[in-house]
Amino acid sequence: MDLEERNKFEKQHYKVVGGHSAAKICLWTKKSLRGEGVCYKEKFYGIESHRCLQMTPALQYCTENCVFCWRTTNFTEPGPEVTWDEPEDIVPGLIEAQRLLLSGFGGFEGVDEKKLAESKNPNQAAISLSGEPTLYPKLSGLIEELQKRDFTTFLVSNGTNPDALEKLEPLPTQLYVSLAAPNEETFKKICNPLVACGWERLNETLELFPSLDTRKVLRLTLTKGLNMEKEGEYAKLIGKAEPDFIEAKAFMYLGGSRARLCRDNMPSHGEIKKFAKKLSDETGYNISNEKEDSRVVLLKR
Repeated sequence: MDLEERNKFEKQHYKVVGGHSAAKICLWTKKSLRGEGVCYKEKFYGIESHRCLQMTPALQYCTENCVFCWRTTNFTEPGPEVTWDEPEDIVPGLIEAQRLLLSGFGGFEGVDEKKLAESKNPNQAAISLSGEPTLYPKLSGLIEELQKRDFTTFLVSNGTNPDALEKLEPLPTQLYVSLAAPNEETFKKICNPLVACGWERLNETLELFPSLDTRKVLRLTLTKGLNMEKEGEYAKLIGKAEPDFIEAKAFMYLGGSRARLCRDNMPSHGEIKKFAKKLSDETGYNISNEKEDSRVVLLKR
């Protein structure tokens, strides 16, 4: 990563570690420290928002440029010239980055000092901050390095690298795969794949899903006017993957997405609930939880 690119990320409050990794304090970590609420992942899955390390080992690399992504989507695939950092160097660097990013919270009115102290020793890694983490060829080692430190790990992938997911050992505590389209036409329109046969690769991942012995989630990022129809087609893809959970989650009008979409593309929580009910009818999955301020509904097998 050159200096100009590094400075761009630092100005957006990322803490860059090595040549391709980064941490950033999540909005919900900040809210939790101030007693203003917690992430839906805490409500749904029990992880503590204030102890979550939001990170990536592939900051600037992805296989898609999705229109709804809140990052600035000028992603590329890594070339052969990339020198990949070792997991045992990345993990301590990310933990230290988290501590540096949190250092300004001390002494502020409303900040829970006990939570702040705990937050500097994170125990959950959300491998999802930016880019496609399966492009990091030492991802298994990264997960293992985190597990050595008693971290739970939530890995989020767009599903276009099934070979990497199949080879993962150990597996993360929870594996998310993004399912943002019910069919290939919609997929190409909103995910803008940078790889050939992106839709076919995603379907390979869905077929692989049942064999992966970990907690599995399909996350549907729903964008009004683009992909909130054809519940029956979504149901066929879900039936292929047999996930433990489905998250019906609204696109949020944040960050880089504001240059590509408008506020009207952001569904209300009521619209997400209506979609989730139709999806429940099509799949047999039951609606088990929801979080209105995050505009997300959880369906459970």
